[in-house]
Amino acid sequence: MDTIPAYERDPYATTLETRVLRTGEEQGRPFAILEDTILYPEGGGQPADRGMLGGVAVVDVQKREGEIRHYLASPLAEGPASLELDWARRFDHMQQHTGQHLLTAVAQDRFGWGTTAFHLGATVCDIEVTATAMSLRDMAVLEETVASEIRAHREISARRVSPETYKLEAVRSRGLPEGHTGDIRLVQIAGVDLNTCGGTHLRHTGEIEALKLLGTEAIRGGTRLFYVAGRRARLRLDAHETRNAALRALLGAPDEDLVPALQTKLDQLQASDRRVRKLEEDLAEIQAAALAARPEGLVEAHAEGRDMAFLQKLARQVLAADPAKAVFLTAESGGQGLFLLSAGEVSALDVPTLGKAVAALLGAKGGGSGKSFQGKAPDLAARAEALAHLRASGG
Repeated sequence: MDTIPAYERDPYATTLETRVLRTGEEQGRPFAILEDTILYPEGGGQPADRGMLGGVAVVDVQKREGEIRHYLASPLAEGPASLELDWARRFDHMQQHTGQHLLTAVAQDRFGWGTTAFHLGATVCDIEVTATAMSLRDMAVLEETVASEIRAHREISARRVSPETYKLEAVRSRGLPEGHTGDIRLVQIAGVDLNTCGGTHLRHTGEIEALKLLGTEAIRGGTRLFYVAGRRARLRLDAHETRNAALRALLGAPDEDLVPALQTKLDQLQASDRRVRKLEEDLAEIQAAALAARPEGLVEAHAEGRDMAFLQKLARQVLAADPAKAVFLTAESGGQGLFLLSAGEVSALDVPTLGKAVAALLGAKGGGSGKSFQGKAPDLAARAEALAHLRASGG
């Protein structure tokens, strides 16, 4: 076996005839140790590759105890096996990871911002830089400079050097992994960057295709900078175009007028909400006056399509008009039933006890104390039964 794995010797290899040397199980997950592998194990901010081994899915690849474990969807026997790489996933990771190297180099050389962390996410990537703040102008300059280096089609190469040679190289690095011994792998972007890295990279910057900065957030005294590269940038643009097409149809406006058109719709909606709230207040006053005028001590009403806030407002107005009364109010809203049992200051109704009884009859969850009890029920099918219980209990 070559001491340098196939994924490092040729990151563009997609198939490999290899051998399963040993199998095992870790926390219920079967794994295989191979003679050689084209699948990259998670590390350095780059996720693990996926693929197929002897027709069985490789669901994860990790370095454990000095060996590379290929975790499998099902156990596999020892012996010769064909290994296939999920190339689309790998190439995406190569675009994002190489884009990070270039972005890091330009941020350092153009602005003096060092990179302290890198994360290759499923949809968006980010680096953490030492910039305490980053303006939109800074981002524009950074992005354009990266774009010029992508267009320059700069060659990318990797080599291993001894620790002694490493000390003589002009390496841009966040340091070696703890406990590292032996040769050190360097990845170079010609004329731009030389860095320590064990990951997989492209042949030249042109294969990055494009890199788009998405935004920033403050973190640990520095700045987290979000980006996408390569096919991810095209997919993101496609998603934006699809979304804009839907918005154009809904708002009847071209792209450049979507925001003003949406703002107009929001303003209209807010004005409508204000009118609805005023109408609800007027309705509550009318209903409250009618309920307060009834002769019985416990009055009831059902408000279709209203929320708990409306029921509470209605109850307050009834009990303010006649503190000797109690109210049982219900509503159906959002596919569920609402109920409120409330009593005025001089009402003798035992609200806590009766409230629990009503909740039980309605199959509701609720609570309260003193003079008010409210809850939510799957439906109000037992409303009449609950009202009859209240009446029989002195309400």
